[in-house]
Formats: sequence, C-alpha cells, structure tokens
Amino acid sequence: MKNVYFLSDAHLGSLAVPHQRMQERRLVRFLDSIKEKAAAIYLLGDMFDFWYEYKYVVPKGFTRFLGKLSELTDMGVEVHYFTGNHDIWAYEYLERECGVTLHKKPETTEIYGHEFFLGHGDGMGDPNKSFKVLRAIFHSSFCQWAFSNIHPRWGISFGLQWAKHSYMKHKLTDEVHYMGDDREPLVLFAKQYIESHPNIDYFIFGHRHIELDIKLARHTRLMILGDWISQFTYAVYDGEHMFLEEYVEGESQP
Repeated sequence: MKNVYFLSDAHLGSLAVPHQRMQERRLVRFLDSIKEKAAAIYLLGDMFDFWYEYKYVVPKGFTRFLGKLSELTDMGVEVHYFTGNHDIWAYEYLERECGVTLHKKPETTEIYGHEFFLGHGDGMGDPNKSFKVLRAIFHSSFCQWAFSNIHPRWGISFGLQWAKHSYMKHKLTDEVHYMGDDREPLVLFAKQYIESHPNIDYFIFGHRHIELDIKLARHTRLMILGDWISQFTYAVYDGEHMFLEEYVEGESQP
C-alpha cells in the first residue's frame, strides 16, 4: 500500500520571500523523493502566491514545480489541487498541461476506507467581515471577467504586490499563532461540522501557516499543514496512521 501526502501554502513567486528559487527547488526535491512511494498527493491551496490564468497567458516561472507535477501524473500518481485564496483563478491550465485534478471547493473523500474533509481553509469559520467581502469579490464571475481584461503586465504585477502586502500584514497580527480551541476558526468550523457529519475521520486544512494536530472526537482528528515557506511540513497517511512531518534535506522520507 502506497502513501498519501498532503501539503499546502508554498506561495511560490512571493515577493516577500527572498529565497524563491531555493524554496521551489526544495519543494521539487521533496516531491521527487516521494514519487515512488506516493499513491496520491493533495495540494491544499496557495501553492502559488498569485495565480491567474488569462486565456493565453499564465504567470511566468515555476517551471521546475510544474514539470515535477507533470512527471508525477505521467507516472500514475494522483495529484489533487485545491485552490486557495491566492490561486482562486486556476481554470484549466493545470489540469490540461500538468494532469492534476482541480478542486474549486472543499470536498469529502474516502481514502483507504476513512473519510477525509479536505480544503484550503479560507472562508471557513473566519469572523473577519472584510475578508468575507474581499473573498466574495474574488469569487465573483463578473469581477474575474473584468480582471481578465487588464493586460497581464499590470494584472499579474498588481496581484503579486497585493499578495505581498497581504502576507506582510498577516505577519504583524496575532493570527500567525494558534488562537486556542475556543477561537481558532478552523477548529470551530470542524467541531460544528461533525455534529451533522459524525463519520469524518480527518479534517485537513492549509491557509493558517501553523502546524496543528488535535483530536476533536474519539475517532476524528484535525490537522493544519503549516507551510512551505519556512516550515516545510506535510502530512502523510499510510492507510492506518497519519503523521505530520517536516521535510529535512538529506533525510529519507516516509
């Protein structure tokens, strides 16, 4: 039985990350190290800091990462890509060119006989009203159409600058740390969700850039995956056990 892997939040291309090329190479080396052991890989959003697909144009760069995704899917590894709040605007390029399965909203899926609730995590239990308004604008088909009429030279530049501002602002708030069981939005969301869906075994999210592994009920665990900017963390499931791990260069991976 091969492993199933989960990771999120690489924010490739971020103007706030000084080691962009090293970061991408590290991610690619990790994917290369697990390719023979993986049945499936779930990328739970914000793998790019800003991703917008125009009809004939996508953001430049990321060739090592995109090439590795293509290699994995060519080998028969399932690669599932869940969009986050920085890569909402993925449409068909990643599916057509790289062979990934694209998911535009959270989903429940069965893996090796267990029920998983998977999603990026944005918009789930978040009480921030301004974020909800911004998220609704970003998901608006009219606003997406309007943005697509801006030349990529300005549209992509604007998107990257906006993403940098958002990242730097987030770093200055208390929300970069675990807020506690009674305040953490994803924990509150999951606790409410299992009241009507008690068969969920695992909730797995990204978005928050924190590592978290807690038990919500007798058979239900919640994990938040950290990130691939400074933590290089991921979850791995072997069909019986789930682990939250850190990728360390030179060490063999599960």
